Amino acid sequence: MALHFSSHLHFSLLILITICLCMNSTSAGKALNLYPFFKVDANGTVHRYQEIKFVPPSNNPKTGVQSKDVTILPKKNVSARLYLPKISRKNQKFPLLFYIHGGGFCIQSAFSPLYDSYLHKLIAQANVLVVSINYRLAPEHPIPACYDDSWDVMNWAARGKEPWLKQHANFSRVFLAGDSAGANIANNIMVRASKESHFVLSLVGMALVDPYFGNGKPDGLWTYLCPKTSGIDDPRFNPAAHPKILSKLKCSKIYVFTAGKDNLRDRAWTYYETMKKIGWKGELRIKETEGEGHVFHLFNQTSKKAKDLMNTLVHFLV
Repeated sequence: MALHFSSHLHFSLLILITICLCMNSTSAGKALNLYPFFKVDANGTVHRYQEIKFVPPSNNPKTGVQSKDVTILPKKNVSARLYLPKISRKNQKFPLLFYIHGGGFCIQSAFSPLYDSYLHKLIAQANVLVVSINYRLAPEHPIPACYDDSWDVMNWAARGKEPWLKQHANFSRVFLAGDSAGANIANNIMVRASKESHFVLSLVGMALVDPYFGNGKPDGLWTYLCPKTSGIDDPRFNPAAHPKILSKLKCSKIYVFTAGKDNLRDRAWTYYETMKKIGWKGELRIKETEGEGHVFHLFNQTSKKAKDLMNTLVHFLV
């Protein structure tokens, strides 16, 4: 989960969930405190502990990367930030990347400084056209709203009517990527796209960075945010428990990223090992960064290890 309380402090995902489990009651009609994410009054009003700043879209004169915001589903307040790399020739086509932000399904935004700065750097190096999805957040919009919104954005993009997409997107080279909860969403969208015979985008690959998956044990945050979950082995949360579903993923390559001090490290490895065991036919890789924690590459984007992770991701996309 991409949480950032100051330049000096961020918590690992598992510690945060443990705090949630230890400190809170989920009884109906009672106030709920899921610190440091949000608290819920007895009347259902949600108060987030962290206000996510908004940075406007921009044009970077040094890199040539442009960005703009597009409202896609006005009634649901679903939108996206589009990023266009530097154009060197008329009607130049770029691979299309759908990026899905993290934040435990309940915080963060495609328009936050954290994600905007990271994607500007990624696009300048990878030369990909990016649709950064701004889905509705739980608990006001319980899971599966985030999955449905991301799916709707992808289908909107596939229609190819948006000018940047129409002129510059290579719809035969489409990628999905996300971090933490965003990686969870990316995997679920890939599962859904693999089932849909009429899905028109050609999905080449998927990058899962520090994915927030289940591990077959109770998870208080997931259970609260997804009240209609089927349980600890819900395929949306614990995909490794459903190898038959994973075996049908239609993309040609998957890259899983994790970190040595990330408390979700074992879940990333379980996903990778499951894909390997079932004999999935695509190209499968995993990269573990030693000595780093959950989504370290977002909080310290200029560090040597963060740059190394980005170089690997750029190579994967190119």
